[in-house]
Amino acid sequence: MAETGKIDRGHVEASTPPRMIDILCKKRDGRALSLEEITFVARGAATGAIADDQLAAWLMAVWIHGLSRAETGALTLAMRDSGEIFAPQFPSQRTLAVRSVDKHSTGGVGDKTSFLAAPLAAACGVAVPMISGRALGHSGGTLDKLESIPGCRTNLSLAEFEAVIVRCGVSIIGQTDELAPADRRLYALRDRTGTVENRGLICASILSKKLAAGLSGLVLDVKTGSGAFLRRSADAEALAALMVVTAESAATRTVALLTDMSQPLGHAAGNWIEIMECLSLLRGERPAESEDLRRLALLLAGWMIHLGERAESPEAGYTLAEAALTDGAGLAAFTKMVDAQGGDVSVFDAPRGFHKPGATLEVKAWQSGYVAAMDTTALGWAVQRTGAGRTHAGDAGERSGEAGTQDIDPHAGILFHARRGARVERGQPLATIYASSEAMLAEPAAMLQQAIRFSDGPSPAVTPLVARVFTRETAEEYLRNQEAGTRDERWRR
Repeated sequence: MAETGKIDRGHVEASTPPRMIDILCKKRDGRALSLEEITFVARGAATGAIADDQLAAWLMAVWIHGLSRAETGALTLAMRDSGEIFAPQFPSQRTLAVRSVDKHSTGGVGDKTSFLAAPLAAACGVAVPMISGRALGHSGGTLDKLESIPGCRTNLSLAEFEAVIVRCGVSIIGQTDELAPADRRLYALRDRTGTVENRGLICASILSKKLAAGLSGLVLDVKTGSGAFLRRSADAEALAALMVVTAESAATRTVALLTDMSQPLGHAAGNWIEIMECLSLLRGERPAESEDLRRLALLLAGWMIHLGERAESPEAGYTLAEAALTDGAGLAAFTKMVDAQGGDVSVFDAPRGFHKPGATLEVKAWQSGYVAAMDTTALGWAVQRTGAGRTHAGDAGERSGEAGTQDIDPHAGILFHARRGARVERGQPLATIYASSEAMLAEPAAMLQQAIRFSDGPSPAVTPLVARVFTRETAEEYLRNQEAGTRDERWRR
């Protein structure tokens, strides 16, 4: 791994400009790169001045040797500055000092909190410029779900983005060509070269786009468990702490919640059916199968409201968000945003009537017992097989801002009727599959049987919804301890 500490500034004092071959060889040998060298790579990626083969080789060298905290911070800012910085001018009559706060999730199955937390925070006076992605692997995409609403646009220009935020307090769009173009190029290469799972590269990719949105605050939802991209809690903790420290060093107040993804969040996984579940909660309904979704959305919104300086604490923010959920202010904000982005909000009046799947299958429990465990990644792939996800490569979830859902069925997906730990009897409905056609029902049904495990008795272990919260102070302490442990291990060797 590259050494931690201050970034190597040797090339800053050099009289000759950096060359990509020198930078590539330096990282290949495991040495830390200078600020100038990292900026050179980001600019070359954004402008096309550096060829794909050299960028790919550099990415593999980074994957092997890692990036120090200083290198990660430098890469994040260089990628942020590779394009435009979104700096909206909010009318002074709205508030004296509107603060903008976004939320980002590392992805999972049934993860739809954006449609709740974002409008709830907006209803409480926070500006929410949310830049989201499309389906990536087994994980559903926020943009794909939002576009299941007829006419709803997510490929807005920055001017349109600002106009919707000024009017509604919130807008959810995809990454534009103007924001962090270096990330668009580097992520495409990471996707093709097997270098996605690198902590520093993930951090820089996510934060470069978020910081380019001119945020005052950021709430990170870092998933762990069987349905997360980072299944091990130690990996998720390390990424969460690194992202908090990196964003804070860029003057953006940031917090990360380490949350459970060992089962689908809520009971719907798909596109329109996830919107339906959110509409139910926004109307003040409280179905038991959606309680984890409701609670997590309120926790995230509470932190957003706190970082947006509309509440003295995240707990006070939670209370405000719950009030906005109860009195309908959150629903009004969401409806206004969808309407402003071209969506047909009349379908909200009868969401179940709008739901028209091509084929439906009820999967019944094949034995009696307790739902002991779920391979949630496999459940996510089952959802994709219904027609809810892409059947061929499209824009990757971290970088997409373009329309590209023509091969996605908005009405496909799976409703889960039993939560982990629940007692079920043989023949009891376990899930309902909505597919594009009858021919597409068998495969996801078989995948469900492979992914869900029963036990004779209840499991004594209860996985908390939120395992840990990282603030700037706790993230710094975590990384210091981790770095000290690495130094001790080197000494012992």
